[in-house]
Amino acid sequence: MNELKAPRGKAGGGRPPTGIAPSKADLIKLYVKGGKSLREVAEATGASKDTVQRALKRYGIALRPAPRRAGLKDVSIKRLEADVKAQGLRATARTLGVDKRAVSYHLGKARKQRG
Repeated sequence: MNELKAPRGKAGGGRPPTGIAPSKADLIKLYVKGGKSLREVAEATGASKDTVQRALKRYGIALRPAPRRAGLKDVSIKRLEADVKAQGLRATARTLGVDKRAVSYHLGKARKQRG
């Protein structure tokens, strides 16, 4: 019988690789120069997001920093309510650089806490 075994020196088999890693030229064209996200590069090349990330590391291409999360926690609820009353939900969200659903969520959460 021919059983599948983990290669010597490896603790376990782990997951098999998913898809073929994109070439360095493709990564430079799509990720570096094209500004595409890891997911967009993965979709364009037929690889998984993790495979793209490993290929970037292997080729020495630095990952871009993750986008900064909304700083709505730093904004007081009273100010947020006042801005929404004066400008409206959409304009307040645009001013803060967040989606209007984020502003609505934070206001709703504050109202629930008040009871």
